[in-house]
Amino acid sequence: MNSLFNDDKGVCGLETLRNLDEKIVSAIEKVRVLREEKISLEKKVRELEELLNEKNVEIESLRTEKTSVKGQIEELLNELESIEL
Repeated sequence: MNSLFNDDKGVCGLETLRNLDEKIVSAIEKVRVLREEKISLEKKVRELEELLNEKNVEIESLRTEKTSVKGQIEELLNELESIEL
């Protein structure tokens, strides 16, 4: 009969328990590391989303400024054309 404590060769299953314990400890450590990585990556995502939002606001501001400058240039060109006539 094969059990956790006594295998077919009659050797105590203590080594099996040690191996299982090592695997459990290793799995727990991997979970801990993965959780830390997840937290770090979530923070990075939030920072990048915030930066993206700031850049989008900046782009919109520049577009508005561009439209305004374009309008001013067109007005100046129209004035120049009227002076030349």
